[in-house]
Amino acid sequence: VQLQAFGGGLVQPGGSLRLSCAASGFTLDYYTIGWIRQAPGKEREGVSCLSVSAGTTYYAGSVKGRFTISRDNAKNTVYLQMNNLKAEDTAVYYCGAEPILPCSGFGFNEWDYWGQGTQVTVSS
Repeated sequence: VQLQAFGGGLVQPGGSLRLSCAASGFTLDYYTIGWIRQAPGKEREGVSCLSVSAGTTYYAGSVKGRFTISRDNAKNTVYLQMNNLKAEDTAVYYCGAEPILPCSGFGFNEWDYWGQGTQVTVSS
């Protein structure tokens, strides 16, 4: 079981990035999926999640209206489109999958599967 995130990088404020997270060894169809991030010296923050049916989403207040989470079950991949990036979005971003807990914005630390992170740096 593996989740591999990629797509991070250096971007100027106001720019965009799309993070991808590919799953292997299991099928994402039946999992709540999501992203958390951790900035230097700060606690991990739940960024976004998406339910199995894609009918429920959660976004942290700091990213609402700028980030969009999506899933492509055919490709077994999760995406996080990040627009209008700000310096405070700089962090390592991790994707996760959870078979039981719903997408609620809470309990990210209890999720079963997390991938390695990808660094996002927003700087001019």
